[in-house]
Amino acid sequence: MATDQIILFAILALVFGFLVWGRWRYDLVAFSALIVAVIAGAVPERAAFSGFGHPAVVIIALVLIISRGLSNAGTVELVARHIVRSGQALSGHIAVMSGLAAALSAVMNNVGALALLMPVDIAAANKAKRSPGLTLMPLSFASILGGLVTLIGTPPNIIIASYRETALGEGFAMFDFTPVGLACALAGVGFVATIGWRLIPAAATARDSGQELFDLGGYIAEIEVPEGSPAIGKRVRDLDEVADEHDVQVLGLVRRGRRLAGFARAETIQKRDMLVIEAAPEVIDGFVGALGLTYMGQRKDGQADASGDLTFAEAVVTEGARIEGRAAASLGLPARFGVTLVGISRQGRRFREQVRKLETEAGDVLLLVGPAERVAGVIAWLGCLPLAERGLTVIRRDRAMLAAGLFAAAIAGAGVGLVPLTVALAAVAIGYLAFAIVPLRQIYESVEWPVIILLGSMIPIGEALESAGGTALIGGLITEVSHGAATWVVLAVLMAVTMTLSDVMNNTATAVITAPIALDVAGRLGASPDPFLMAVAVASSCAFLTPIGHKNNTLILGPGGYRFGDYWRMGLPLEIIVVAVAVPAILLVWPL
Repeated sequence: MATDQIILFAILALVFGFLVWGRWRYDLVAFSALIVAVIAGAVPERAAFSGFGHPAVVIIALVLIISRGLSNAGTVELVARHIVRSGQALSGHIAVMSGLAAALSAVMNNVGALALLMPVDIAAANKAKRSPGLTLMPLSFASILGGLVTLIGTPPNIIIASYRETALGEGFAMFDFTPVGLACALAGVGFVATIGWRLIPAAATARDSGQELFDLGGYIAEIEVPEGSPAIGKRVRDLDEVADEHDVQVLGLVRRGRRLAGFARAETIQKRDMLVIEAAPEVIDGFVGALGLTYMGQRKDGQADASGDLTFAEAVVTEGARIEGRAAASLGLPARFGVTLVGISRQGRRFREQVRKLETEAGDVLLLVGPAERVAGVIAWLGCLPLAERGLTVIRRDRAMLAAGLFAAAIAGAGVGLVPLTVALAAVAIGYLAFAIVPLRQIYESVEWPVIILLGSMIPIGEALESAGGTALIGGLITEVSHGAATWVVLAVLMAVTMTLSDVMNNTATAVITAPIALDVAGRLGASPDPFLMAVAVASSCAFLTPIGHKNNTLILGPGGYRFGDYWRMGLPLEIIVVAVAVPAILLVWPL
């Protein structure tokens, strides 16, 4: 094995390990890996940042902007209003929502499609008095499956198409993915809507959500004891009667920024202490009122620092959000916005850190309190997803048809070859800006910069691995393992390897690494590369076993009340179905 191969394999192994560990964000890991590879001489200096100008990076950024425009114009809301009906049976609701999610994901970013439909699904669960855990996982999986259908549905398709253009002189077109992707999406959504949702663990679905959006053991919240509170001078255990009356559990006491040991049951409460409680959001305020407590960021008279009535809002921390990996205290929310982080729900787990000093994770659910006119803006600024009413922007419903028409015209123009896809999508983004569908500030906010950094960093590493013969080495290993087997077996093995990587790595990184391997395997077998590239495109997107394999799975982790090990129960049979459908479909549509 050559020196460059050893270096690059070692770097990729470290990237793999850090991504599985999850302590550092994937974009930081990828960019650090790129710099190390350049310093080690494995990636040429002239190619160090070439990935950031790659067409795939540009297309992904433009698709994200267009997704924001379709959301702002109310196009998705219009569709949902005419399709989703209250009072539907659970199986019917899952079928409708899954089908809608898949259809939307085919023409917009699948993360954006889920973010738009998730509040609709949670509201429906609340009205039906059932757990959102029954429906959020099917919704997430369906949105991932829908992305398989078109070029712009999911980043791996864009990466594979761009790689084919670089390697073979011509990329995949917009609807080249449709025959195989649609077959997989129909089979997958059919499974999810009929059998799959029944495999979700009972622990995630057993509760009644009619009174609250979530009941993950309640929020861990901190409430301040102001001067004049009747709680002053009492011991913590003396609050049991009031706590029981309001269905609140007192977990401890924070004094001068330090959490006292245990439950601090014998401690006498003093002015400016903070009570640590566990409760559902709707009962917290009654407990606060009964004991004359205040939320951090309020004045001594109990009024908010900013004008307006106080309101609660719940939001989930998305991957790449401004607050992910940071503590609320470092953002100064009360001082800057008059909004306070009251509590955090982390899949029902308790923690010892103070709420304001706890580093948040993707999937955490935040309970915020503040003036109604400011809370929605703060949620948007934090980069989180609101889980009650969607109020991040004023929806321009009068421009829904305009937004859809501009997008449809661009797709049609690119589909018949009148204009390159990148130019067509850029024209749509300019149109959305010109007609104020997407304000200028949202142009930059719409782009998921961590994904851009990840992709721009991994492309040079992937190209260097291919140049150094590393992908040929892996391709040789795959063909050796499947020596003498039929071609469909090799395709299935390639898909299984790719899916395994995608379940623990970001799907864009998986596509970058495995695309050259697919080309090498095809060359060794003397076959057309297209079936193998198509297999990698499908497999790299289908990450259903873990909450870290795809951003959509992370997004539902907290709101659905899921645990890490819940995903494989529905995800494993779904991945098997995808392979079973994709292999014959690929061989039928893309002959060897």
